[in-house]
Amino acid sequence: MARTRWDTEHLPNLEGRRYLVTGSTRGLGYFSTEQLVRAGAHVIMTGRHPNRLAAAHAAVERRVGDAGLGTVETLLLDTSNFGSIRAAAATARTRGPLHGLLLNAGIVHPPRQRRTAGGHELVFTTNVLGHFALAGELLQNLAVVNGRMVWLGSMSTSLGAREPADPELAEGYTPWRAYVQSKVATTVLGLEADRRLRAAGVPASSVVAHPGYAISGRTAGVRGVNEPTRLTRFVDNLQAPFSQSKERGAHSLVRALVDPAISGGEFVGPRYVLHGGPRPGRPAQLTRGLELGTRLWEYCEDATRIRWPFEKAARARRRLR
Repeated sequence: MARTRWDTEHLPNLEGRRYLVTGSTRGLGYFSTEQLVRAGAHVIMTGRHPNRLAAAHAAVERRVGDAGLGTVETLLLDTSNFGSIRAAAATARTRGPLHGLLLNAGIVHPPRQRRTAGGHELVFTTNVLGHFALAGELLQNLAVVNGRMVWLGSMSTSLGAREPADPELAEGYTPWRAYVQSKVATTVLGLEADRRLRAAGVPASSVVAHPGYAISGRTAGVRGVNEPTRLTRFVDNLQAPFSQSKERGAHSLVRALVDPAISGGEFVGPRYVLHGGPRPGRPAQLTRGLELGTRLWEYCEDATRIRWPFEKAARARRRLR
């Protein structure tokens, strides 16, 4: 398939392929799941609230129905809780290889509580540390089938973002700064992960994707998943010229996850940045620095106490031959 062509309505046949999606109960994670299942994939939907996870699972089955060839299962996972991550990863490891890991879950609007029970800043933990830990825990499951991990970036990294010298914002905290800094970090780590996977000879890849300006008021109503108020619909539709729905925002994530023409280390987003069909692009210059990549990687290793098993993952595929 040519790199400049991608049909978002007719994905490659994904029968026999398995994906895990974090944050599947809402927004981009939910609609990415729908699109994968319609194409024949088996998707492990994850979320931290059992009732929301059950509602999202039911919505996929109701909306996709016989039109989809794939299947779904659910798994409780809270990316702000390292104990939850370890437990979920242990379960996922027993369920077989993963062709893709979509690291989507995250906080956009921080709640009043700034810290997790472990003392880390909540946004950075949920958006960054939790996914760093999960990807490390599931690396061997990806490596045995040349799998791919996709980190969720943001167009906000090009809007005057600064280098995260203080990753968890011990000083100078604001909700917006916490969010943007977390997205700088996920993009940096996604690119750094691919460099390290290549260097270690691990048969897995890492890609970064962003959804543009995707908002719920321009998104289809889905019972138990997306139920915007009339006011939200009205306000969001005023932004129609420079926004898009969550369904369309998910197109970039899904292409990054399944398009065989996308290589590790790439950055995928909407054609017109805020909206449009998905295509490879170029991440913000700030996120491409090698020194920053090394520094953030080491910070995440210390904070999570997880070292990715590169050597074991490099051997994983050979053991199956």
